[in-house]
This record gives sequence, structure tokens and C-alpha cells, in this order.
Amino acid sequence: MDKNELQTILQNLYDHKLSPNEVIKQLSTLPYENLDFAKIDHHRSLRNGFAEVVYGKGKTADQLVAIIQSLYKAKSDILVTKLDLKAYKNIQQELPLGYIYDDISLTLVINKKKKENKIGHIAIVSAGTADMPIAEEARITGEFFGSKTEKLFDVGVAGIHRLLDKINVLREARVIIVIAGMDGALASVVGGLVSSPVIAVPTSIGYGASFNGVSALLTMLNSCASGVATVNIDNGFGAGCIAHKINLLGEKNNH
Repeated sequence: MDKNELQTILQNLYDHKLSPNEVIKQLSTLPYENLDFAKIDHHRSLRNGFAEVVYGKGKTADQLVAIIQSLYKAKSDILVTKLDLKAYKNIQQELPLGYIYDDISLTLVINKKKKENKIGHIAIVSAGTADMPIAEEARITGEFFGSKTEKLFDVGVAGIHRLLDKINVLREARVIIVIAGMDGALASVVGGLVSSPVIAVPTSIGYGASFNGVSALLTMLNSCASGVATVNIDNGFGAGCIAHKINLLGEKNNH
């Protein structure tokens, strides 16, 4: 439930379109719904503008079905991340709803509230094709929350001319997400070319001494380019969420 929905409920109560008991029923799951194994935070969108997002990895199919059902009944938009294909098929069988499943980013989306006019401009920049799952997670997250995105994939430092060919796209973006494994150098390169904030996402892609993304993480944390902030390894969702919040600040400043 978001602020607009709550305002509508209270207005309907004021206009005698809803009885007090009906309002109590609609608000009964605030601030959270206890499912024993999970406490679904229906109040979250009232506090920070975003409904609860579900991390799919590590949860059973039954748990995911119950969580999705709870969010769906509360009329929330639903985003599940790190959801493998087997888990998705189990959910689809048990609870067939209008899902949009992406087998590259391993995300599941139900958009109950259509966001026709997306805001701002997030550039999603990935170093290599192998980084696409995390780049797509970041893109889908940004668009899920209502931001406009543009993707530049496979423009890593081994062929820097591919990146420089798109310099206008980078400089037009309000915020840039850079996704890279291996040496993780791309974030510093982009940070040195633009005035917009850069969110660096290290990925677990690379050979042995990359230590499953630790080498890229340390490179990004030690970036000498100003305006580069780093999230955790493979955290495309976190980057997309932060980028959208930056977009929102930009929209407020434009009005």
C-alpha cells in the first residue's frame, strides 16, 4: 500500500463510501503480515516509497508462493530477484498470475500499477556479455520503480573505443550504473568521463585470482575517479534502487 492508496481509502471513509469496519479490514495487514517464516512489510511503501522486494534465493517454493500471494492481495507491485528457472516454474504451477519472468537476470515482476511516464535517465553500462545478468537485474529494477533506462553492453576497457563511441549517451544520463567483473576498471574510466554520479557494481565474473568478484570490488572501492560509489558483489538490484532514488531527487529539483 502506498500513500495514494491510503489517501483514497481515507477519502472513501470521509465520503461514506466505506464503513469503518471495511477500512479496518483493508488496513489490518499494516504495518506487517505475519506468515510465521516471514513478516511481510506492507507498510514499507508508506515509509520509503517502495514496496518490499523479495530475494528469491534460499527460499522454498511454498515460502515464495505465500509471500507473493500476500503482496498480491495487498495490491503491491512485486519484484523477486535471484529466482532460478526451476523455482519460477514451481511458483507458476502453484500460483498462476500475470508474471513477467526474465531468465537472464533471474527476476520475476508483477506490475499492478502501470508506470506509463518513466522518469530521469539511467545509463546501464556493462563491461562484458558475461556481466549481463547483473546489468539486466539493475535495468529491470530501475524500470520496475519507474525510471527510464538505456543500456550499453559489452563496452569494457579491453576495447575502450566501444565505450568512447557512446560518450554522448553517458553524458546525457542523470546517473550511471557500471557493471564489471575481472579487473573492475570500467567504473573508474566512466567516472573520469562524466559529471553524473556513477554506481559501480562488481560481479563475480573472472578467473581464479578474481576471487569471485573481490578483485573487482576492491578496484571499485579504491577508484581514483570522483563521484563513484560501490555496492556489493552482484548487487544489480541495489544499484538500480539507488539510481532510481537519484532520479527522484533530480525530478524534485526540476519542479
